[in-house]
Amino acid sequence: MNQRHLEKSDAGYKVYLYIFYVCGFIMVSSLVFGVYITMIEWMENGTYVMGEAIQNTFIPFENFSRVSTWIFFSTIIGWYCVSRIGWKRTAGNKIVGLRMALLQLMLLGFTIITLYEVLYNFTVLNAKITVGMIEGNVPNIDMLSIAYPDPDRPWNLVFATKVWLAALIISAHAFYLSTKPRKNLEVEL
Repeated sequence: MNQRHLEKSDAGYKVYLYIFYVCGFIMVSSLVFGVYITMIEWMENGTYVMGEAIQNTFIPFENFSRVSTWIFFSTIIGWYCVSRIGWKRTAGNKIVGLRMALLQLMLLGFTIITLYEVLYNFTVLNAKITVGMIEGNVPNIDMLSIAYPDPDRPWNLVFATKVWLAALIISAHAFYLSTKPRKNLEVEL
């Protein structure tokens, strides 16, 4: 039995499409919320911690799930839906030769960079937790930040780790898909 690829006429296609729309809505609304809260913080204090408001806000109710977790979830699920419904754009011989080689090198580069960032942020987060515990107090993990790359605009470490981990998963999956044999455009029944 030959495996048939997802087509627009399949019921699963609409499921992936609607889930992608939901994920897109979650990502856009989280972006708008994050920018709004960060602008308020900037106007009131003259500084902000990137991702802190997103990391410390729960949706839909207290102690359920953080906005950063919703972003993490929706980017990965949204990417998977796009890779399932958009396979025809890269199938067959549409991207070949020099363009495919450059695309694969770019995706490999993104994968390496995001892997480094995940390891870096996780290591710094771990070190800050350890220092706090050695000093005799358990730090609030969700409030830990690092003044990197700009001391005036630090990053929340949990938020940064989630964002870079999502980017690592997506870029590694895209690299994997780019190295797989191309799907045939002819539908085999």
